[in-house]
Amino acid sequence: MAHPNRDAEYLGKLQDYYADYRNLPSYSVIGDLLGLASKSAVSALVKRLMLAGYVDTTPDKRLAPTKRFFERELADFPVPAGLPAAANDAMSEAISIDDYLIERPSASVMVRVKGDSMIDAGIHDGDIAVVEKRHGANLGDVVVAIVDGEYTLKTLSRDKQGYVLMPHNPAYEPIRPKEGLEIFGVMVGLIRKYK
Repeated sequence: MAHPNRDAEYLGKLQDYYADYRNLPSYSVIGDLLGLASKSAVSALVKRLMLAGYVDTTPDKRLAPTKRFFERELADFPVPAGLPAAANDAMSEAISIDDYLIERPSASVMVRVKGDSMIDAGIHDGDIAVVEKRHGANLGDVVVAIVDGEYTLKTLSRDKQGYVLMPHNPAYEPIRPKEGLEIFGVMVGLIRKYK
């Protein structure tokens, strides 16, 4: 029997399954995965998850994750980067990475960073830059620009000679466009995976 007080655990297992296979399992696989012996127990669980807004059904009657399915708990406490603070396990709300980082999904793209020219700005080789595609940018924005036919990620600046793209690593020189400068987009977020 599915226990309503274990729904968070069941949801976590379904989220892990989705992360591995990029779809939700059938009712019979849900039963096997969660150790639920009867189809009615699986059906009751799915109904509770639907009512809670985590899953829905597609027109062809398959289970599909909703936006809420991808939300993750946001701790109710900030973590000081200086002196330690008293610990507690309070979680107050949930947030999805998309909601947090992506304001305009239709105009957003993720770009893998290559190289270390922006390391002093905290942007490392292998990071994923969340970029909002637009042709305009403000001075000081970190932009993906097309300079003389090549892409680069730098801070947009300007001096007496015109626009310049500034690296954040003293080993690199500023880039001054010779033929042309086009703004592809502005970085609005950064994702780094620690292994």
